[in-house]
Amino acid sequence: MDTTKPIPQLINELRAMAVPELVVEYKAAFGRPPRIKHRDWLWRRVAWKIQEQRLGGLSSVAKRKLDEIIAGMDLPLGEVETRRVQMPKSNEPVPGTILTRTWKGVELRTTRVEAGWEFEGVVYRSLSAVAK
Repeated sequence: MDTTKPIPQLINELRAMAVPELVVEYKAAFGRPPRIKHRDWLWRRVAWKIQEQRLGGLSSVAKRKLDEIIAGMDLPLGEVETRRVQMPKSNEPVPGTILTRTWKGVELRTTRVEAGWEFEGVVYRSLSAVAK
């Protein structure tokens, strides 16, 4: 990139570039190839780097304050507790959904609950079980 051009002009040129050109600019700005080759992400990162180089990065006071904040954070560095969560199938109704059917002139209502389907106070695992 031409270091004599105004920043807004450089940013407009970056926005007009194709991905291969942006990859070259990224390598020049950061000294390594990008991990992500998404056009919008590339031009924004290169534009940010150009502005940082031209206008300066964070002040020493801001860097010191960030270091203080980071030092004061309580980050869990030990083992992380994991637990298995059963995700609902994408086509399953959410709990609270009520299905209504009329059978032989009688209206039947069943409600979706976390454990399955509730019908007349009894929880069944599936709608098939309710129907039986």
